[in-house]
Amino acid sequence: MGNKMISNIYCVGRNYRAHAEELGNAVPKEPMIFMKPTHAAVSMHEGGLELPGNRGEIHFETELVLRIARDYKPGMNVDELVDVMAFGIDFTLRDVQSELKKQGHPWTAAKGFRNSAPLTPYVAFPGTEELAEKDFTLTKNGELVQQGNVRNMIFPLQQIVDYIAERYGLGEGDLIFTGTPEGVGPVFAGDKLEIAYGGEVLGRCEVLSGPSRS
Repeated sequence: MGNKMISNIYCVGRNYRAHAEELGNAVPKEPMIFMKPTHAAVSMHEGGLELPGNRGEIHFETELVLRIARDYKPGMNVDELVDVMAFGIDFTLRDVQSELKKQGHPWTAAKGFRNSAPLTPYVAFPGTEELAEKDFTLTKNGELVQQGNVRNMIFPLQQIVDYIAERYGLGEGDLIFTGTPEGVGPVFAGDKLEIAYGGEVLGRCEVLSGPSRS
């Protein structure tokens, strides 16, 4: 994450059709936005991850993460607003989330716990057109589990940026987790995770504590 301060962490839910379908969720008609506290963010290159081990299953959701470089003004495009990007994991307490959905409660308890938003180091944002030329991937213990490309998003980056800015505000230091492709699944203590973009590994981490396989 470098020395760049984080202001807000916005997240887009169900932004890949196949992911919405794999969880049995309806495909949204407009961006579904939730937030994580800044305490959720942690660098993937600074060692292992401590995750809750007593609150049910924790699922990985790998995502492109945009960093907003300047305050949004109407008419600005993504290439003007974003200076660098990262890839991150939106860790989710899935059992907790399922119960929250049943009760109609907010998702914070399932999405906002400490270390639930690990990030690779930032890399230069190549622009929206070049971004789609490469896939991003997550491997777990050497096995490919997720592969995504921004061209498969339901809501493109410009629509996401405009939507968030108009309703909540968007300024320097804000992060946007842009949604996860299909293939999400559980992590356990001891799992080793690796995120790559275009075949280049950008971040690695090990789950030091979390749910046990037994």
